[in-house]
Amino acid sequence: MPMAVGVMLRRIKDKIYAEVGHLDIKPGDKVIVDTEHGTESGIVCEKEKNIQKGKDPIGKILRKITEDDKRRIAENEKREEKALNIVLQKADDHELDMKLTCVQYTFDRSKLFVYYTSETRVDFRELIKDLGHILKTRIQMVQIGVRDESKMVGGIGTCGQVLCCQSFMKDFNSVTMDMAKEQDLSLNTAKLSGLCGRLMCCIAYENDTYKNVKKDIPALGEIVLTPNGKGKIAAIDCIKETVTVDFGEREFKAFPIKIIKDKNKKAS
Repeated sequence: MPMAVGVMLRRIKDKIYAEVGHLDIKPGDKVIVDTEHGTESGIVCEKEKNIQKGKDPIGKILRKITEDDKRRIAENEKREEKALNIVLQKADDHELDMKLTCVQYTFDRSKLFVYYTSETRVDFRELIKDLGHILKTRIQMVQIGVRDESKMVGGIGTCGQVLCCQSFMKDFNSVTMDMAKEQDLSLNTAKLSGLCGRLMCCIAYENDTYKNVKKDIPALGEIVLTPNGKGKIAAIDCIKETVTVDFGEREFKAFPIKIIKDKNKKAS
């Protein structure tokens, strides 16, 4: 089994495994990799380990990025700006129902990846012919989802921070309205949606914590025993791990969840 590291490629951050040979490679290193698509630049994201060869192709790291490589990458980015305008114009000429996200060359410019979103199936045959003739390279159309689009383009979330998908997330997990209910969030879809139009990924981050905190405690409106006597649960704060109890006559008091649990276990 070859020794390989995980490498993230292109703006969509596809991960492949690449053999390191005798090179001293560690996570965070920028490298040039030989892949099935040609020579590409990438960032090492996973430390070296034994990889079993199978159906997934394994690349080979050629070298760490040099100053000459950096100049080549900068030149590629300038060419991508021109290629983007050409793809936009040709897609418009062919009246294709698609939204272009970005384009990206491989390091050796042997292939141009064209990333797009679309609600329907699009026939790209004539477009690819035109682009191949003009740009003198192989063209690969890549349909992506709206969450991938936000990950590639980036932006600022409602929290004021860089989008999670762009800054640190590697994979998208399922996010549901049930998670919002569990956390007593407003069930207004517009308020819970991110820039991609889907439910915000951060809704899933604390869901397990809320489930664990709420486990085995009475629900809102239930009568419970407290050190101050009987009252009705008016609010649950899973972050502070407290419950607010209504004793009537506008008398409210907060108690640690543990105290309420212990008090009611003894009474049962």
